Amino acid sequence: MRSLDDIRDEYLFLEGDERYRLLIELGRELEAMPDPLKTDATRVAGCSASVWVYPVPRDDGALHFLADSNAAITKGIVALVLAGVQDRPAAEVATLDIAALLDPFDLKNQLSSNRTQGVPNMMGLIKEHAARIAKSRPSA
Repeated sequence: MRSLDDIRDEYLFLEGDERYRLLIELGRELEAMPDPLKTDATRVAGCSASVWVYPVPRDDGALHFLADSNAAITKGIVALVLAGVQDRPAAEVATLDIAALLDPFDLKNQLSSNRTQGVPNMMGLIKEHAARIAKSRPSA
């Protein structure tokens, strides 16, 4: 997965439809999420498209997320969000201001409200998963 900084640099260089193409490309690069993980429990509420997010705790305390969407641009937005949180410690993800990480992409002005309405819910679900997992891990 590309770093959020690398994605931002490319995104800011592009305009209009090129930005949509970049988002679609990012979505295609997402690690495959097995279909059995796509359940009501992993589905993000409030998204116009179906979006699923599943946290995989690693032994070192970091979280690796699997995610998917049934809409190409939405899947790209999912990949963008994951680029900001992927493989970070659960405790860090739980307190991370994910929205601030995405501010340079100005998604609300670049995409329709229909495409971005579930993004805060996805960020909230990621932070909830991270907080729960961080709390369940014994302190080192």
